[in-house]
Amino acid sequence: MSKRKLLINEVFERIKSKSDKDTKNGWATDLSDDIDKKLGFLISIKTLSRYYDSYVAGTKEETGIETLILNKLSEYLDYKSFADFSRTIIKKDDDANKTTVKISVDKDEESFSEKLSNIIINISNEQNFKMPEFMKKNGMGIMEIAFLICLTTGSIAFSKKPNAHIQGIAGILHSGPYCMYWDKSEYKSVDCEDKNPAYNHRIPFDFERMEYFKRIERKDTLTVENAFGKVWYSKYNGEVDFFTSDGVDPNNGRELRKATEYIIDKYAGIQEDGQ
Repeated sequence: MSKRKLLINEVFERIKSKSDKDTKNGWATDLSDDIDKKLGFLISIKTLSRYYDSYVAGTKEETGIETLILNKLSEYLDYKSFADFSRTIIKKDDDANKTTVKISVDKDEESFSEKLSNIIINISNEQNFKMPEFMKKNGMGIMEIAFLICLTTGSIAFSKKPNAHIQGIAGILHSGPYCMYWDKSEYKSVDCEDKNPAYNHRIPFDFERMEYFKRIERKDTLTVENAFGKVWYSKYNGEVDFFTSDGVDPNNGRELRKATEYIIDKYAGIQEDGQ
């Protein structure tokens, strides 16, 4: 479960425990009032209802949440910020969710335990590699198993430099602790401790957002045929920017909207003089 999804679920669990309502709109109404009373910050009922649909009920595609709102919802739960929430949140029934998996690699019963994502992994040395039934039933693939093996062989190299990746598993896992910052058209990862003033607007690292959220630099390539239903836009001071997924425009903090045929026709594609 992503940290954003976990945050929204925790927020609604708190208001449900305090509210006498039993509907989404009722909880969103009470939550909006409760946040306003506690923090003096207003989040609309419509916005909170949309978060419920996306992150709790799962009836709609997950929508973007701007950093300011993530921080305020975290403060509502008594954390200092969303980064603090992400670092310190602990599931209440953590012990109940632990599962022990044994991978035999050698006949010598020298083993150690490594806690990873609420799973206790015990690895011992035995020649024949066996995939436990737990891994099969829970969808653990080759990459996850490779990661476990690398833990035992020491073949993963960690680095603290910005944009560094864990080596040894195709370079796809980040070593952290990382943040990311908006670089005109896309997010880039950066060490949270980096004091470079160019990274003042850094936010907690979100692989999904960094990978899929981009500003489309070539608006002239967009047409109704290839873009309708697939791009979002932000209009500010007469300028329109298009993005590859939903969220908030990092340049002005405005919530993005799904691009209509009219918007694509008017502001994208090859523009004629005078438009």
